[in-house]
Amino acid sequence: MIEKGVEIKQPKGKLGILLPGLGAVATTLIAGVYLIRKGEAKPIGSLTQIGTIRLGKRTDNRVPLIKDFVQLADINDIVFGGWDIFPDNAYESALNAGVLKKEDIDKVKKELEAIKPMKAVFDPQYVKRLDGPNKKTGKNKMELAEQLMDDMKSFKEKNKLDRIVIVWTGSTETYLEYDHVWDTIESFEKGMRENHPAISSSMLYAYAALKMGIPYVNGAPHMSHDMPALDSLAKTMKVPIAGKDFKTGQTFMKTLLAPGFKARMLGVRGWFSTNILGNRDGEVLDEPLSFRSKEITKSSALDYIFQPDKYPDLYKDLYHKVRINYYPPLGDNKEGWDNIDIFGWLDYPMQIKVNFLCRDSILAAPVVLDLALFIDLAQRAGMYGIQEWLSFYLKSPMVAPGLYPEHDLFIQLMKLKNTLRYLKGEDLITHLGLDYYD
Repeated sequence: MIEKGVEIKQPKGKLGILLPGLGAVATTLIAGVYLIRKGEAKPIGSLTQIGTIRLGKRTDNRVPLIKDFVQLADINDIVFGGWDIFPDNAYESALNAGVLKKEDIDKVKKELEAIKPMKAVFDPQYVKRLDGPNKKTGKNKMELAEQLMDDMKSFKEKNKLDRIVIVWTGSTETYLEYDHVWDTIESFEKGMRENHPAISSSMLYAYAALKMGIPYVNGAPHMSHDMPALDSLAKTMKVPIAGKDFKTGQTFMKTLLAPGFKARMLGVRGWFSTNILGNRDGEVLDEPLSFRSKEITKSSALDYIFQPDKYPDLYKDLYHKVRINYYPPLGDNKEGWDNIDIFGWLDYPMQIKVNFLCRDSILAAPVVLDLALFIDLAQRAGMYGIQEWLSFYLKSPMVAPGLYPEHDLFIQLMKLKNTLRYLKGEDLITHLGLDYYD
């Protein structure tokens, strides 16, 4: 529980952002921040950098930038680092990713070349289509997690950092059924020492971060820290956590469109979604168990938005199908098609077709930045455990036990901004406008 108008520690010193996975998303973020610092680009898509927040009545005309209102860490004070199974520095990785033009990458070549990945904790059992030479070794998973903790400590000391946050930007791991090794921190640590197969590589990063008191965000759809053991560890260590799966392309569009249909009480009989993408993420998701992790997060949003149990005439028989296809020629670009069969007055049918030709990493990069800066704010404000107010950025938001996740993008944005107002002791915006009753 937080009190209205809490004391928020100032963002003094430098903030380290550590990224497990220095691939397309990570290098697009890093190169972008450096380009913005040099005045070569603008932070389009970032709520923390160019978004505003209304305070008080509309007539008050108090609309500061969010980054000034809650005093977020300045992007000039960010230091990047990370882990990867490939030894390429961030410049080489950015070139290989093919997201940004070489002429833009070359403008920050020196800065990118200085970022060399630490050896990663990686087991191809959980990401079957990838492998690389830059990996840690250890007798068990606990030892590997301890090596990650040493990395975090060394990175902070070497760069003279005040704080660190970690955002997972690595590949999607295979789907895992719930296992009782996740029940308590005692069973989880025992499982690490015994190399339990239900403890994946990403879980070791999450565990290591929480043990070090470092906020952790999972940007992929697989199980990582969304389990009782690590949830309780986050509360014990008083560390904020969030996840999972960055909301960028097709699901972003769904959380825009579906609330509109529901608001106007329009029915939906079918929603067919298919994607083609050619980057490393597409290659990984070509493996059925990795796709299963993604399928769950992409499919769940409509159920929670439409609430078919409450609106059976409109959504009870909705047929929803999601497909992802690996198509190498597209590279980091992604094409999503949606066919939506809706119906209106007197059950008369209509159709909507959506063809979204997006750039996956271009959409994801500002999401990573915002999550990193907001989770750092949460830490400085003394907030810990699951940060549901960051659901705005996530396909499958973590929530407290017993709650359902909110997927409506507009409700999520209202919750995010009202959380910021609450922290600063400002009145929440309800849009009631009851002045005419005075």
